Parts: sequence; structure tokens; C-alpha cells
Amino acid sequence: MKPGTRLKSVADDTEVMVIRTGGGTIECGGSPMAEAKPADLAPLAADFSAGTLMGKRYVDADGAYELLCVKPGKGSLSVDGVALVIKDAKPLPASD
Repeated sequence: MKPGTRLKSVADDTEVMVIRTGGGTIECGGSPMAEAKPADLAPLAADFSAGTLMGKRYVDADGAYELLCVKPGKGSLSVDGVALVIKDAKPLPASD
């Protein structure tokens, strides 16, 4: 997987674009994401059902992964079972 790859959730409607990636498995709703949408959706894990927000970037604690949500859904994003969080916006420099 490389930056620019578009992944689809197999558990809900979530779609993300990979900005930065490491060597783990990107998951949504507790199930691994794929490049193609399956015919039958996997069940949504209760631990990973907080949802995703369109246009937000999701990162891990180390900064090895960064995903851009291009289509929201009910599942939460994670990498190898570790939840990703919304990336904070960079503060603009003060102008005097």
C-alpha cells in the first residue's frame, strides 16, 4: 500500500485515502479495509463504532499513519486494533 491508495470499509460506508502508511493493517469497524467494496458487509465491532467524519485526517500516536476520510461512516478507524484519532489543526503563526 502506498500514499494515494483509496480504501473502502468492509463493515460500513467509510472510505479513506492513504496519506502516510506504516507496515500494519488498516481497519474500520474492527475489520481490515480493502480497495474494493464486498457484496456482503462484515458486522461492525461495538468497540469500533464511534464513526468517522468527512474531510478529517486520522493519525496514530506515533505519526506513522495518516488517513483522510473521503466518505463518512459508522465505523471507527484503527491500525492493528489500535484506534486512530483526529489530527489537530496546526495553529497559524501570530501576525502583529
